[in-house]
Amino acid sequence: MNSETQVLADWITPPLDNVVYLTGPTGSGKSQVALELAESLNAEIVSVDSMAVYKGMDIGTAKPSIEAREKIPHHLIDIVEPTHDYSVSEFLQESHSQVAKIQSRGKNVLLVGGTPLYLKSLICGFFQGPPADWDFRKAVDEEVQSVGIQALAERLKQVDPLSAHKILPGDQRRMVRALEVAKLTGKPLSHWQTQFERFVVPAKSHAFVLGWERSVLHDRVAQRVDRMLCEGLIDEVSGLQARYGILGRTASQAVGYKEPIEYLAGSISWDMMKEKITVHTRQFVRRQEMWFRSMPGIQRLELTQDEELGMVASKILSALENRQVA
Repeated sequence: MNSETQVLADWITPPLDNVVYLTGPTGSGKSQVALELAESLNAEIVSVDSMAVYKGMDIGTAKPSIEAREKIPHHLIDIVEPTHDYSVSEFLQESHSQVAKIQSRGKNVLLVGGTPLYLKSLICGFFQGPPADWDFRKAVDEEVQSVGIQALAERLKQVDPLSAHKILPGDQRRMVRALEVAKLTGKPLSHWQTQFERFVVPAKSHAFVLGWERSVLHDRVAQRVDRMLCEGLIDEVSGLQARYGILGRTASQAVGYKEPIEYLAGSISWDMMKEKITVHTRQFVRRQEMWFRSMPGIQRLELTQDEELGMVASKILSALENRQVA
């Protein structure tokens, strides 16, 4: 094996610099602000949304409208089928490639989205690690089928206790990857990821997050769920199932899709489905907020009512000129 220095050079995606980041929890109004901001900055938008990459998943992901995408070019939207489990590594490769192309055209880049892991990986860099060992993964999958996922979790605690502590109990994919990295490199995944613990926005970049009072954001989420159902979310999910059959693990577990899938299967009622979408979205929003507050390099813009969204772009433009939010 190469020296550790060379290994890191081969396996690390560096931070993405000389761009503007705009993030915020689900329902915070990012898309609305982004359009005005991109127009003022002469920028194209790169989506930082792990679900917007899927074709046909439009209503439940609240993708920008066709009109908005015609007005301002958007990238990394509708790029893979919902049967594919899109990875962080794929996203980073695509995003770095798109940013380079946009900048080569003399345009600025605005990265917009609320997937925290994607955002942090862009800003801090990401350890991709060695290529997958499919024989190892198959063996582990067979082991889980035989003895259960708890045995996998216990195995990871022995090999990499720090990763075991961070990975959610049911996240089999991440547990397998942590074990795989330890096997292939001789060192735990947590060892390789240490350098990405400190959150620092790259020197030539700026990052902003839209923040709302929780009660107001909860109301916005409820309105969003009502709007998605009125716009035909159930028909969208039914159409996806008719076209693709069983969706991939990532797509089928997305909030706003897994609940309609249960409803269409007859497992839950309409009212229960609606309640579950709302509750799950609010839970996701809380997790997003925890991530964003742990990222001190992001400048926070606090909002209390919808009318203030119209002033956010000008505040950001002022911040970019003065290097701080007024």
